[in-house]
Amino acid sequence: MSSLCGFSLSSSDSSEEDSGLGGEESQQGQEGEVSISMAAVVRGVWNSIKEKGLSNFLRHARDEGYFKCLPDGNLLQTKIHNIGATLVGVDTFGNKYYEKLHDTQYGRHRWVEYAEKGRYNASQVPPEWHGWLHHITDSTGDQLLEQKPKAYIVEHKQNFSGEGEELIYHSKGHALNPGQRDWTRYQPWEPKKEEAS
Repeated sequence: MSSLCGFSLSSSDSSEEDSGLGGEESQQGQEGEVSISMAAVVRGVWNSIKEKGLSNFLRHARDEGYFKCLPDGNLLQTKIHNIGATLVGVDTFGNKYYEKLHDTQYGRHRWVEYAEKGRYNASQVPPEWHGWLHHITDSTGDQLLEQKPKAYIVEHKQNFSGEGEELIYHSKGHALNPGQRDWTRYQPWEPKKEEAS
């Protein structure tokens, strides 16, 4: 039993329709899995509205960030994929890391749900979680932080290069640097003049 947006989805919701997918081609199987997931989501939403009432359901959906899913297909897919997944940990930025070991293709069974729902990129994942997310190590970010000596830890910052001109680094001589230095201080070489004797 797992939950999505405050409503519960049991494994029986999806197993009712699993029997029709047996020998079909992989593409049809994937379409069937999507329709099964969507059917389970719709059924769970409807049951939750009946149990909690519409206003409580909408409040919970807003608090969990599900309304931001509607225009963003990637976030909606992540929320649907979270059904039946295990929350492995949360990093210092609030990103949530999930793992789903059954019914998922190997290599796609670990993923991150970013804390900033409207604006996210891969540089928001700190290095200790990057290794776990990309199967470099099986130790989670929390376990790696316990192993590292505190003296060597540098706080992770995301890459702001695409976030506006004021956040982009410009070297001292760059034309767009507000504190631009004039590098014309050079003296040309002049040969020594020999004294006539």
